[in-house]
Amino acid sequence: MSWSLVAFCVACYGAAMTGGIFRPGAWYRALNKPSWQPPDWLFAPVWMVLYGMIAVSGWFVWREAGWSGAAIALIIFAVQLVLNALWSALFFGLKRMDLALIDVAALWLSVAAMMVTFWPIHQGAALLLIPYLLWVSFAAFLNYTVLRLNPAENRAAVGS
Repeated sequence: MSWSLVAFCVACYGAAMTGGIFRPGAWYRALNKPSWQPPDWLFAPVWMVLYGMIAVSGWFVWREAGWSGAAIALIIFAVQLVLNALWSALFFGLKRMDLALIDVAALWLSVAAMMVTFWPIHQGAALLLIPYLLWVSFAAFLNYTVLRLNPAENRAAVGS
């Protein structure tokens, strides 16, 4: 196995650790949620697969072009990891559904930008991100819906 692939996996699964640090807990369980929300147990395995795909995608670009040929694409890769990691802290940690919604919108844009910048370097890497963009789209709509269903909870977090 390539050490650069290991590094991409460490970066991606490192970002995933915020999901383990900032867990849903009683506050989230008490919120009103839409009937179409998947069961809580589904989120971790979906994200584990997606983080693996994100890591491989980034690694493909790195392997194809290196830093000198893919600096902008790799910076966008890093930005989307930061935005991804930040969401759990905002939503579950700070209980700021509004800030989490802004974050997930920025995450969506960064994933789309990553796909656009990956495409000329390695089309397979860009295509590998389609499930990620779809899941982030779903997560953004879920975030929006939970915020809309629980405006008082968000206002309480803003006031605390």
